[in-house]
This record gives sequence, structure tokens and C-alpha cells, in this order.
Amino acid sequence: MQVQAHNGMYIDGAWRPAAGSGTIAVVNPADERVIAHVPAGTAEDVDAAVRAARAAFPAWAATPPGERSALLAALRDALAAREEEIAETVTAELGAPPQLARAVHAGLPVAVAGSYAELAGSHRFEERIGNSTVLLEPVGVVGAITPWNYPLHQIVAKVAPALAAGCTVVLKPAEDTPLTAQLFAGAAHEAGLPAGVFNLVTGLGPVAGQALAEHEGVDLVSFTGSTAVGRRVGAIAGAAVKRVALELGGKSANVILPSADLARAVGAGVANVMSNSGQTCSAWTRMLVHRDQYDEAVELAARAVAKYVPGDRLGPLVNAEQRDRVRGYIEKGVAEGARLVAGGPDAPLDKGYFVRPTVFADVTPDMAIAQEEIFGPVLSVLRYEDEEDALRIANGTVYGLGGAVWAGDDAEAVAFARRMDTGQVDINGGRFNPLAPFGGYKQSGVGRELGAHGLAEYLHTKSLQF
Repeated sequence: MQVQAHNGMYIDGAWRPAAGSGTIAVVNPADERVIAHVPAGTAEDVDAAVRAARAAFPAWAATPPGERSALLAALRDALAAREEEIAETVTAELGAPPQLARAVHAGLPVAVAGSYAELAGSHRFEERIGNSTVLLEPVGVVGAITPWNYPLHQIVAKVAPALAAGCTVVLKPAEDTPLTAQLFAGAAHEAGLPAGVFNLVTGLGPVAGQALAEHEGVDLVSFTGSTAVGRRVGAIAGAAVKRVALELGGKSANVILPSADLARAVGAGVANVMSNSGQTCSAWTRMLVHRDQYDEAVELAARAVAKYVPGDRLGPLVNAEQRDRVRGYIEKGVAEGARLVAGGPDAPLDKGYFVRPTVFADVTPDMAIAQEEIFGPVLSVLRYEDEEDALRIANGTVYGLGGAVWAGDDAEAVAFARRMDTGQVDINGGRFNPLAPFGGYKQSGVGRELGAHGLAEYLHTKSLQF
């Protein structure tokens, strides 16, 4: 496709030239072609955007929730009208297969935006408790820093609740996928958001991202990305005693209990890990199987992963650095003694940042591939002795973002899931719910996204006694 890129920043309701002359090349990871250039924002650009958001905040915070709801509904409709263009852009800059780009990358954000249009109009921002009136008030100016793996979904999951709460926003999207963010800015403009309520600065994390996190005019920093960078963002925000919401890494366990439908559980587990080329923080990258069913599960996984052909059902990784990192983990798994039953570190195609879909067997809980987030199409299958052993392995990492449990009935699976140290667990293939809170335990983050719990992140609580 012929992608369109703006050569400026969206600040105070208009596209304006960047302060500096630097640019960022946007590369199609499927064929390694440069498809566009966007401005490399500076601290000066960030300052202009924050000042615009600061100036717009009082009027936006005072806007009745019903009016904010109507504008969010208009934003939802503007995104829906752009779904095909969004899907094509995500395919071009992320490499997502077209079907995934349409259904998930373009479709899900429309649903999430719609959910916040409804919440903005129905949420109780004031209630009476005893002799107190309790008010929920917007935090202020939000600095939103989003990742590349689900570029539009992560933007909407931050911006929509912030706007619903009455906050104003400065967005710094990932440098690998800035074109989707520019499409969002166009939709926000078309929806009629007042000038300064939403602002976009493209740029590099260590420059524009750090300037946004450090800016004294930002009241809350919402960041999604690696745990390592999340620690840095948290430290910067902590020095200024400003609020943070951090959605970070994961190493989620897919626990298959002996009573489960093994073929169904393994097939769904492989599909989960291969979706988005494994570039999902909550992917079930550790499959835990009882020792009596282990060999059969490994065979089923090897057969299932064969369907994910690089360049067809399996897209590339986002850039060369990520590709090399994932291949390095595959090599490390082999060196640690894990048994490679599918895939491997060799390049599957001559061009593009592709990695072979990979399954490891005979993985032990102490191996790096069972402890560290790989962020690629790599599945580790681990053996457990009994339920207590499975629980120990499932909870035995520094992460706690997602997970799954499969059993002969929901009650058995729920009983196990209640003991897992993780923020979200899918029971017997339960569908994703955009209204349910999403976020992690331990080093997987602080705070929640989506639904009413996501809205709460952007609200202060005040009580009046009389």
C-alpha cells in the first residue's frame, strides 16, 4: 500500500512543524523496505504538547460527562470508518497478517473506544457515603507512552479512559509504528475533540519519551512496554511523586490439568503463542502438562505449530533487533539442554525479520526460556508431577500478567486459577473481555487497563464532609 505520513506533530488541534529536523524511518518488517519517515520529536516538541494539554485541561475537566461521552462515540465512529486503512497500515509497519490486522488491530480498538463512550456517560463520578460526598475527579495531564506490538489498541486503551475521566493527553507512540498513531490523531480531529485535549508527539523513547515522563506539567505517566524500561519510567515519575500506570512484561503459564481435553488445550495454547508472531506480553509461552500426558502433548504441539508458515499465517517480528533477540533465545534454549521439536534459529525466508515458529520440550523451570520474556513465536512445554507442582511452576517467575487453565469442568479450573499469582486467567478457552481489567502482579506492572478499572486509573478521589 501507499502509506501516508505527516511531517509534523499534532499539537493543540492542528498539525505543526517539528522543532527539530531529525526524522525516523518506518520500515516494513516483511520486506525491510523504508515506507515512510516521521519527525523525531524533541523535548521542545514535548513541552509544546504538554503546555497545550495543560491549557485545555480546565475546560475539558469541566465538560459534562454526557458531552465527553458523545465525543468519544464520535471518535469510535471515526476509527470505524478508517478500519480498512488502519488494518493496511498495521500490516505495512508491523507486518501483521491482513486477517489479524483487520480483526484485532483495527477491530478491537473500535470496541474499546465504544466501551468508554458508554462508561463516560454512565459512570458514577459522585456518590454520598454517610455524611460525605465522594467525588471522582480527573488526574490532569496524562503522558501516554505506547508500544509497537498492538499499536492502536494500546493507544485507545490509554487515551479513551483518560478522555472519559476528563484528563487531557500527550501521546508518544513507539517509533516502529508511528503511522497508526497518526491515523488516530486524524480520527480524534475529525471527531471534534477540542484543541489541546489530545496531542501527538512522535519520537525516540530516550528523547521524547523521557522528556514526557520527566515533564513537570504531566500528572500521570501511563506506559506499556518492557519491565526494564518500566522501572526507568517508574523511577522518573517517583522522583516527582506523580502517578504511574505500568503494563509490563509477562511469562504466562498455560496449565493443562489431567481432566482437560488435551488436544483442544494444546491447539489453543499454540495458537495463542503464535498470534501476532508471539509479540504479546500476556502470551501463554509456558505450557504445563502432567507427566502422564506429556509426550502426547509435545507431539500435538509440534503438529499444531506446523500450520504457522512464516510469511503466511505467521508475520515477521517488528525489527532486526527483535528478530536477533528471539533467535538468540532459541540458541540459548538448545544450549541449556531443551529439546527442539519444531522450528529453530535459522532464517525461514531470505527477506524480512521472520523467525521460525518454535517449540521446545524437556524444558525445566530454571531455564532462561522458561523464566525470561522472549517476545516471539517460541513455546516451552514443561512437565509437572501433580497440581501442587504445577502451581509452583506457574507461579515461579518474576512475572504475573496472564495465564490459562484447562480442566474437565470450569469449577476445577477456577479453583486452580484462584491460586495463580497473575492478573488475568482464561478458563477453558474463555473469550477476551474488553470490559474486564487487564494488568499484572509482581514485575508485570502497576494498575489496570480496560473497563471501569481502567477508568479509575485516571481519577482522583476527593471527599467532602457535611
